[in-house]
Amino acid sequence: MIQLDEKSYLYLLSIIPVMVVLFVLLQIWKKRTQRKFADLSLLKRLTPDRSNFKSTLKLIFVLLGIASLTMALVNPKIGTKLETVKREGVDIVFTVDVSKSMLAEDIAPNRLEKAKRLVSEIINQLASDRIGIIAYAGQAFPQLPITTDYGAAKMFLQNMNTDMLSSQGTAIDQAIELASTYYDDEEQTNRVLFIISDGEDHSEGNVSNAVENATNEGIRVFSIGVGKTKGAPIPLKRNGIVESLKKDNQGEVVITKLNEQVLQEIADEGNGEYINGENTEEAVAFIKEQLNQMDKKEFEAKQFAEFKDQFQWFLAAGLLFLFLDIFVLDRKTKWLKKLNLFNER
Repeated sequence: MIQLDEKSYLYLLSIIPVMVVLFVLLQIWKKRTQRKFADLSLLKRLTPDRSNFKSTLKLIFVLLGIASLTMALVNPKIGTKLETVKREGVDIVFTVDVSKSMLAEDIAPNRLEKAKRLVSEIINQLASDRIGIIAYAGQAFPQLPITTDYGAAKMFLQNMNTDMLSSQGTAIDQAIELASTYYDDEEQTNRVLFIISDGEDHSEGNVSNAVENATNEGIRVFSIGVGKTKGAPIPLKRNGIVESLKKDNQGEVVITKLNEQVLQEIADEGNGEYINGENTEEAVAFIKEQLNQMDKKEFEAKQFAEFKDQFQWFLAAGLLFLFLDIFVLDRKTKWLKKLNLFNER
């Protein structure tokens, strides 16, 4: 397993494309200036030892040096020892609505991004609980099985979008049924399911039966509403620009509204609570309080206990590339000139 100590230094890699662009512009300017000064044959006689390849080679060395030194600052670490540790927690499954209605922008920046932020903030408050993620629209799709890897959970969470499922609608019942299969520990007494949605349920399934079956298996169902009850249109964008608004079969603009009643009923039947997700801080604080009140079950989990620094290899490589850049001259090398590897004669 690889762990990055200082990820913020990765921004330094943005220097590389800037340097490449500046180098290309410089080469274009040089060629135009030289052509104004003399023709190509005369330039070759005036500078017989000038290498066209060496300047590019020197740039490559500099870029590799910058990249290597940047990675040295980031300090990658490799896990060297995997051990089993005892942890206490509850099993939590997040089901996130990714239907098109979640693109409505009545809550900034839109409902889906708000839902993802809520889940991410909840994960930040967890210590040793196991979590799983499910995406659903017209059908439910497993994103991440139950795990203690919060980093992987956030990665899968950020990649969720409204195009990942072709069938539209909001099949809350299917999401609940799929979530019920996630809890693989029969001895776990506290099982929690969070439904993050705008509550627009267009599925033909029976949500009430799905919730009842879940509660019979010891699952507490919480619902988090994202959006506003007054509603908003669904923008259809391309490259971040709104092209049109979603319309129904009659050509009328669709207005999607937060259906708190549906979400409240689900929470009531599921022995949970309904939380309005408009205020992220308040919602997360309430959820943290609810989770802290639950009994924690001890379980075993494997994790890397020892990580070794790897910055020294990148530091050595960076210094080597910069050293090569210093000693590589712009003029042709005599013995390479005889070989004519780059067809520069």
